[in-house]
Amino acid sequence: MPTAHAAVFEEPVSIAVISENGTGSTSAAQGYVDSLMEAIGRANDWSTVVGKYFTKRSKAKTFIKESKPSFGFLSFGAYLGLRKAQELQPLAVADATATGGAQYFVVSKEHFTLDECRGQALATNHTGDPRFIDAVVSGDAFDLSDFTVVETKRPVQTLKAVIDGEAACALVDDAQVVAMSKIDGGAMLHPVWGSEKLPAIVVVSFGSAAAKQVESFKGTIEAICEGNGKDVCDAAGLKAPRRVETDAFAAQQTAYDG
Repeated sequence: MPTAHAAVFEEPVSIAVISENGTGSTSAAQGYVDSLMEAIGRANDWSTVVGKYFTKRSKAKTFIKESKPSFGFLSFGAYLGLRKAQELQPLAVADATATGGAQYFVVSKEHFTLDECRGQALATNHTGDPRFIDAVVSGDAFDLSDFTVVETKRPVQTLKAVIDGEAACALVDDAQVVAMSKIDGGAMLHPVWGSEKLPAIVVVSFGSAAAKQVESFKGTIEAICEGNGKDVCDAAGLKAPRRVETDAFAAQQTAYDG
């Protein structure tokens, strides 16, 4: 029998999914998102849950403005960058296999310390939000301005730039480090610096979400990857979310806000 949630929330519930480190087919990822939305709908007795997948924060902003989503599954940089304007509140964190963004590294073929990379060409596909890199990822170890940045478009292209000698070092994430062993020449690369571990995905409520809606979602979020939702989460590469307090990222927020 449906619970009271279904009667209260007859309008579609909108959810933004922003994976700034996402790779592969966007259409395939959207298919996984659609299945995840169905699982969330079942868990909360919401008749319709609509989710939209993005790999760029800039493109997600139009969806957010027009759809006024109640919730989001956001990479950490997107969370920090959108937090103030969208009045985001963190509800949970989740690991996500293959999406990257949980830890960052500087890798090289010929150098063995971060200082040796300074002043050299640094390849990276993580320049979308320099403030996130300088203030949060680096932990004051470096600024992007310490290097001659070579912007790349694709994760493997970043690694190839160092392998082929186009850059002395590269700023990559955990998914790219895993990929190093799978590409020609990748065995020549090694990390010279690593960041602290960061949340891969932050589950948030937007300021537009109704309080009762938020309470329902908070009560079910840790269970969406259980039972019928397990296969859905496994296919999407999402691991069981864990609830967090609203001040869980206070230090990173302060650093990012400057």
